Formats: sequence, C-alpha cells, structure tokens
Amino acid sequence: MNVLMPQLGETVAEGTLSIWHKNVGERVEANELLFEISTDKVEMEVPAPAGGVIKEILVKEGETVEVGAILAILDDATDGSIEPTAPEPAPSIENNAQHLTHSPPEVATTVVTPNHDPKRRLSPVVRKLVAEHNLNPDNIDGSGRDGRIKKSDVLALLQRNAPTTTDQASGSSASSPSVDGKKVIAFNRIRRVTAEHMVRSKSTSPHVHQGVEVDFSRVDRVRSDKGVAWRAREGFSLNYLPFVARAVCDAIVEFPHVNAHVEENSLVVYDQVNLAIAVDLNFEGLVAPVIQNASSMTAVEIARSIAGLAARARANQLTPDDHLGATYTISNNGSFGTLFTTPIINQPQVAILSTDSITKRPVVVEQDGEDHLVIRPVGIVTQAFDHRAIDGAYSAAFLRKVKEIIETKNWEAALP
Repeated sequence: MNVLMPQLGETVAEGTLSIWHKNVGERVEANELLFEISTDKVEMEVPAPAGGVIKEILVKEGETVEVGAILAILDDATDGSIEPTAPEPAPSIENNAQHLTHSPPEVATTVVTPNHDPKRRLSPVVRKLVAEHNLNPDNIDGSGRDGRIKKSDVLALLQRNAPTTTDQASGSSASSPSVDGKKVIAFNRIRRVTAEHMVRSKSTSPHVHQGVEVDFSRVDRVRSDKGVAWRAREGFSLNYLPFVARAVCDAIVEFPHVNAHVEENSLVVYDQVNLAIAVDLNFEGLVAPVIQNASSMTAVEIARSIAGLAARARANQLTPDDHLGATYTISNNGSFGTLFTTPIINQPQVAILSTDSITKRPVVVEQDGEDHLVIRPVGIVTQAFDHRAIDGAYSAAFLRKVKEIIETKNWEAALP
C-alpha cells in the first residue's frame, strides 16, 4: 500500500514531512500515529491508513513534497508480502524526485532522548527551535498525540518566558542591520505564500469594489443588553462579526451567485455557504479557516465557531480540514479603526466582504414626515467581486440585502 501526502487545504500544494514515528521494518497499527507534516498554515499528525509493516520510506524527514506524493510503502498483507494488487511498482526515492520541491541543506534525523521516551521525539523544526533557544525538552509541555512536542508548544513557551524573542522564534521576517538608513526584511514563508496568492488573485479576477453604510443600532442594542452575560458564559466578547456573517448567509439565499467559483465559461454555484474568516496572526500573516455549512448555523453557533477557529489559528493548531471548501470569505479590520477596506478575493471564490470600524455618527432619519439628526453606530461594509461572475447591479443588490438584514432583523430573538 502506498502512503501518500494527504490533501492539506484547498490552495495548499505541498507540505514538509516533519518526522516519522516509525522506521523501516517496524509494525504500525491502523490509526496509530505514523508521521507529522507541516505547511505555512498548519501542523498535522497523520495516522496510518491501515495496519502493517513499513516496507520502505521514500521521503526523508525535512523534505517538502507535493500533495499526493508517495511517502512510504506499507506492507499490509496478512502473509507479509507487498500488496499484490498495487497498480505499479513502488518507486525509488530517485523516481519520486519529481515530487520534491526542495530539501533543507542539513540532514534531518529523528532525535530520541536517552530514555527513549516517545514523547520527546523531536521534529527537525522543533529540534532547531530548542537548540536555538537552549531549551530543555523536558520542560516543554507537548500538545501532540502522546504528549509529543509541536512547534506551537515551543513558541508558546518562548512567548511566556521571553516575549522579546518571539519574532525570531515564530519564523517572522528576519531583518538585516540598517545600512545607509535602510534595512532589508526577508519575507517569511507565510508572507511569501500570501504574496503569491494575492498576485494570482488580482491577475485572475477583474476586481470591482462596492460599499454600503450600515446602521448597527439593533445589533448594538443586543450587544449592550446581553454582552456581559455572554462574556461570562462563553468566555469571549460578543462582537459584530457573527451578526454580519449571519446576515451574509441569509442574503446569499436570495443572491446565490456570490457564493460560487468560475470554471472555464461557467459559474459553479454552491448550495451551502462554507464561510472563511480571515484571521490575523499577530502581524506575521493571515489565514482564512472555514466554518463548514455556516448557512445552517445560528448567530450564536457562528460566534462560537469564529472564536474557536481564531484561537486555534493563533495557537498554530489548525488542521488541513479547517481550510477546505470555502465558498465565501469575510475579513474584519474593524478593531483597528479602519473606515473601509478594499479586499482581494480569496481564490477560487468570486467575492469577499470586508467589515470595518463601527462608530457613532450623526445620521439623518425621517420620523412623521420630518428629518431628525440622531446619533447611531454606523459602519461601512465593502465587497470585492469578480466581474466575470456577476455585475455591479447584482453585487449592489446583495449588499443592500445584507444592510437590510443587519438593520431590521430581530437579533434579540437570535441570542439566548
């Protein structure tokens, strides 16, 4: 049986094999931890697809390969022979070389501490961090399976003990000393990948941006009335984003073409909304994990999902499944006080919404035939759309519907 590099996300084409937990000739049981992989977005522990003996390992620790590459040969036949129905001979490392995009200069090996405790088997990335910061693995609590130490565990320890070193530890952009009043800051991996995705998106989709001003009075009233109890019960603040997300899902029912992707000369429209939420990683880049079938959720369930995804993203605990299947994306910059943002579409989607700061502003309202100046919490909601898929009128009507839902929905009834 061929052991393959698994699918790591909708737009992720490769991953690095961090560590093998079994050697050639050793037996592994079905669903027992076999190896770990890492990408710019996630670390992942991968179990064995079946029980058997490791016949051959084709990809060494530290090597980066494409999704679908053959990593190892697992003899899962009861008579001890390689599965006879294999469609082709098992390739050698040389034959598998076309899958390798790069290898690190040093030889990557598994380190086992003197007591051979499996909890202390360190991947090359973890071993490098431990060595760089002169750490004792015995002092690090591992969050991986069987207590194994992950990169995120080391970074968390460094952040607690030495906040000034976190930029270096997290793989942030390394800067050279200033020369002639300037310095060069190299992109880290997540920044390079983000740059590639954004350039590709702009070259793929003709972007058009539209925005509407929204009165958040009804939402603000609910947050004011129920915010303290919500925080005590849920453990996080009730912000505006879940209400916007629920309004988007409701509006898509009437305007489904924003929940789609372009395929050659056709528009593929999805029945359910898998909502990606952009999460900032402490200024080191961003990811957009996905709330699966958000269209079936209440505002409360969406709020919990957003909080959970954001916490796991910043702790580097997302899995590849958290990035799969997004059909629409929301980006939220409101906490930084921005007036409006013109976002870039998250390919292969055809639209993305940005919410920005919501502040009290003077607004003219009509009551009993007369105009009155009142103070209301107001924010601008902006959508970027792919002009190949829809036109300005369709996008504007969708935004008008989102605005209408936010301003008129009975949000009191939507929250306990």
